[in-house]
Amino acid sequence: MSQANIEVNKLTVLELLKSGQERPFVIPEYQRPYSWSDDEIITLFDDIWEFSKDHTQPGGAKSYFLGCVVSYKEDNPDSPKIRQIIDGQQRITSLFLLLRAIFKKLENEENKTPEVTNFIGKIKPALWKENEMTGEVDRSQILLTSEVVSDSGNELLRKILETGETVDGAVDNYSKNYNKFAELYEKKAKDSTFQIFHFVNALLNYTILLPIDADDQETALTIFNTLNNRGLPLSDADIFKSYIYKRLDAEGKKVFIQKWKELENNSSRATESIQSLFYYHMFYLRAMEKDEKTTTPGVRKYYLEKNKDRLTVDVIDELAENLHLWEVINGRESVEGERWSQNMAIRKILDCLSSYTNEFWKYPVSIFYMQYKCREDFETLFLKFLRKLYVMLLTRFLERPTVSAIKGDVLKLDVQIMSSCHPVFNAGFDEKKLDDEEAIQAEKNRIDNLIIKPHSKVERMMLKLLAYDVDEQNELLPSYWEIEHIFPQTWDTKYYTFDKDEANEKLEHIGNKLPLEKKLNISASNNYFPKKKEKYNKSQIIISKKYSESPLDDWNLDNITSNDSVICTRVKEIFKTWNNEYDQVGTENDSKCEATPEELELIESFRKRGLI
Repeated sequence: MSQANIEVNKLTVLELLKSGQERPFVIPEYQRPYSWSDDEIITLFDDIWEFSKDHTQPGGAKSYFLGCVVSYKEDNPDSPKIRQIIDGQQRITSLFLLLRAIFKKLENEENKTPEVTNFIGKIKPALWKENEMTGEVDRSQILLTSEVVSDSGNELLRKILETGETVDGAVDNYSKNYNKFAELYEKKAKDSTFQIFHFVNALLNYTILLPIDADDQETALTIFNTLNNRGLPLSDADIFKSYIYKRLDAEGKKVFIQKWKELENNSSRATESIQSLFYYHMFYLRAMEKDEKTTTPGVRKYYLEKNKDRLTVDVIDELAENLHLWEVINGRESVEGERWSQNMAIRKILDCLSSYTNEFWKYPVSIFYMQYKCREDFETLFLKFLRKLYVMLLTRFLERPTVSAIKGDVLKLDVQIMSSCHPVFNAGFDEKKLDDEEAIQAEKNRIDNLIIKPHSKVERMMLKLLAYDVDEQNELLPSYWEIEHIFPQTWDTKYYTFDKDEANEKLEHIGNKLPLEKKLNISASNNYFPKKKEKYNKSQIIISKKYSESPLDDWNLDNITSNDSVICTRVKEIFKTWNNEYDQVGTENDSKCEATPEELELIESFRKRGLI
């Protein structure tokens, strides 16, 4: 592997922008749209203004550092040499708009003083391509171009920089920020004709940037992701968007942009990023390829692997389909045309799974959905599968609270799902086969203790299970709720005379906990049971509301022990029932799990793309 070539220079604004004569600046397709608002524009202008005043004073600041610009040089034999901006596009774009606003004001000055003439001459080659022989500039050849895929303002930027005009009433960021710069400049020019020229001089010749030029995109992105601590770095999804876009013809690009915008809007509503959708889809493709390796490849490396055509317009359609699942899970709403999304039993178990301690539950759920959602019996298959998956994930984590406890089995399950709507997998506690009665009792106690004192990372998952086990709970639990301790975490020892160590240990038992709306949980606080019941009565969570109807006048350690036993028995009953139901459905459907014509067509499309 050859060593990356990186150039780092300290340049003034004038020097950097004039370097666009040799290599014009291009903001690539995968960048995010220009988003600076009044706050950033005013701050930039005021900071340079204050610096220009200080700069003219004896002992004043020598320079003003504006930050780094990360780019890479693209030398395509079929197109002009350009510099692709990876980091700094907001500042570079704003500087071009600021200089264009200043240039227009200077050009329209009736009194062309030496200062005005000087700065007009300096700004021209920082904005437009200059003829080496005549020194004249062609204003149609701008030194900055935006190719951002999802930004409708690219043409507006070009027109502003070419003509210095905006459309009346324009609300795009380019127009608004250009007009704001013009307004700020004009106000300062009226207040201080002398200082305004010092401002322009300070901007051009003493405001410093640190351009970091790499010789390839990957190096530039690595530098950016290392340096960037101001916001989200470019995602792999941004890179994939550019990769797909570049390979399309003009009509294909229009269709793709529309699809991408819809995906962005829908993913925002579903609170599931496009980056995550690509990640989940990677496991779908890996399952298609029968890849069970526990080492997870980097998303970018996986999709851009040589000789694997994994990035096509079809992928966007597949992500859009998969997004319906997350609209139901995250958006907590049904989706038109997806009958299963109105099935409250499915929505309840999905809500339970959503509280799992890591993301591994998402991969088999997503794969099962994508593979079988078109089947007539999908609702039945999906519900039984989700319930058994819940049993597997919860019990496995309670036995061994680590990622490795389920990782390998989940990846094997992913592969099995692709070939069967009833994959065979083990779920439930790892019960040892014992003959000795004492050993059998010890094993039972071990399992009971895992349920009674669950790991804190799966407590919410278990409390949801118990809440949804109440028949009257016909709605999902609120999005935000807290874990309520029935026996208070802090109590008056005059009222309760229990051994403190024993009480503290039982406080965290499952039999002492309820899901409760945050506001009610705060007001219940450390009150005693009679007072807490008043708060429970106001709850919309039925299992908690039922405690307000309890005939008990007190709640003590014996009540916790008794409740532990009831819950433990019920949880094991649920697990047994769900496992039996899954096995029963499997017996009925094994012969029906062969691929449908639609599934065969999908498999064939993967085969043609070299994915299987």
